[in-house]
Amino acid sequence: MAILSDIILYPIKSCAGIHLREAVLTHTGLMSEHVFDREWMVVDEQGRFLTQREHPRMALIVPRIKASTLELRAPGMLRLEIELGLPDPQRAPMLDVHVWDDTLRAYDCDDVTAAWFSNAIGVPCRLVRFHPDVVRATSAKWTDGVAASTMFADGYPVLVAGAASLDDVNDKLRAAGRDALPMNRFRPNLVIGGIGPFEEDYADFLQFGATVLKPVKPCSRCPIPSVDQATGVPGPDPLDVMYGYRAKPELDGAICFGMNAIVTQGGDERIVVGQDIGFELAF
Repeated sequence: MAILSDIILYPIKSCAGIHLREAVLTHTGLMSEHVFDREWMVVDEQGRFLTQREHPRMALIVPRIKASTLELRAPGMLRLEIELGLPDPQRAPMLDVHVWDDTLRAYDCDDVTAAWFSNAIGVPCRLVRFHPDVVRATSAKWTDGVAASTMFADGYPVLVAGAASLDDVNDKLRAAGRDALPMNRFRPNLVIGGIGPFEEDYADFLQFGATVLKPVKPCSRCPIPSVDQATGVPGPDPLDVMYGYRAKPELDGAICFGMNAIVTQGGDERIVVGQDIGFELAF
């Protein structure tokens, strides 16, 4: 029986996640207390998104959802609080921002917030917030033409990973004389227990009550899994060990872990750690 083992929400793209007991599964990703997954993003002076790929210290920016604010902490920094209420669309400053090949309009957070992030990360940057009127479509190539959208995630609204898949990777890392890795190196939203290693790759669907989540594309991996999420320091890259059995020909040999997924039925579903999940393989 497939079980929901963990829920992780990342309010700010490429910063630390928040482990939740429950959340709401929406068409654009997870939501908790009116905070959406990857609703905020850090950009450089040209509006291009920043990530741990180039700035591993972003892992040390830790969010916490409070009653009406998003509280942020980072080593050596005073606490910062960001109001959760949406800004006045008639008065709020906007920026053109770039996520991979997408260019979209986003709310620009204030200069104090920009200075805080610039100091925390060590480069000039600003924090932006996803505009609720913007629709950022996922690639229809992988969704069989089903329309889906996301906020500032790399490409899809939800990332699913199997607990047994990480166990399998860690067995091979230990056999190669490497240390085992925690799941946070791979930054999934939903961790699924009770299934075999990499069975999520072949799932036809995952059902949470009336909502159906369909895995559509393997998640190709960049250097972020080498970054220790507790220290912000890169270490040995696990991808060389994974290359021998996790390279996907359909993605030009990219090394993959986890599955990008979209909601194809229902939505706005409350999900809870420990609940049973409908799970069916596609073969």
